[in-house]
Amino acid sequence: MSDTIRIVLADDHAVLRSGLRALLNAEPDMLVVGEAGNGREAVDAVIRLKPDLVVMDLSMPVLGGLEATRQIRVLAPDVRVVVLTMHAEQQYILPVLQAGSVGFVLKQAADTELIAAIRSAHAGEAVLSPSAAIQLLDDYRRRALQDSRAADGLSEREREVLKLTAEGYSAQEIAERLIISAKTVDTYRQRIMDKLDIHHRSQLIQYALRKGLLTATGA
Repeated sequence: MSDTIRIVLADDHAVLRSGLRALLNAEPDMLVVGEAGNGREAVDAVIRLKPDLVVMDLSMPVLGGLEATRQIRVLAPDVRVVVLTMHAEQQYILPVLQAGSVGFVLKQAADTELIAAIRSAHAGEAVLSPSAAIQLLDDYRRRALQDSRAADGLSEREREVLKLTAEGYSAQEIAERLIISAKTVDTYRQRIMDKLDIHHRSQLIQYALRKGLLTATGA
C-alpha cells in the first residue's frame, strides 16, 4: 500500500464523484480516501486526510477550485492538485497553473487522460491535456508577438502604414484605404523610419517580414 496514490475528489456533482471514485479505485495503485462537494471541504479534507493528490473541479460553491488550490499550495505544499474541469478556454489555463496546480485535464477526456495525468503528477511531472497544451502554446505565441510589436514603439496605425508601404501601395492608395490624407501618410512613414532607424523601402519590407506583417511568397 506504500505505493498507492491516495486521492481526494473535489467536485460539487455527487454523481460525477461517484463515477470518478469507481474509475480510480479500479486502478491497483490508486485509492480515493475522501470527497468534497466544495472548495472549503476540499481544503479541510487535505488537512485532515493528508492525501497525495487532489482532483479538483474549478466551479464549486462556497470556495472555488482556484482559491482552494491556492490554499492547499500554502497549507500542504507536498499535496499535488490536478484540475479536472469542463472549461477549455485559454483564460482558465494559466491562472490554474499560477495557483499551484500541476495538471489540467478536461472532463470530456477524463476517461482516457485522468489516470495517466494522476500518475504523472504523482511522479513530479506537470500535466496538460493535449487541447489545453495547444491553447497555452497559442496564447504564448500571441503574447510574444504582442510584446515584440510593442517593443518597436510603433502604434497600430503606424504598423498599418508600414504594412501597406511594404506591400507596395503608394501614399495616395494608403490614404484612401485608411481614410486619411496622403500628407498624413507621409508623416507616418517618416515617423516609422525615424523610430526604426530605417532609410530605404527595401529595409521596410525586410522588417515587415521579420515581424510577421507580410508573408514571403515565391519561395
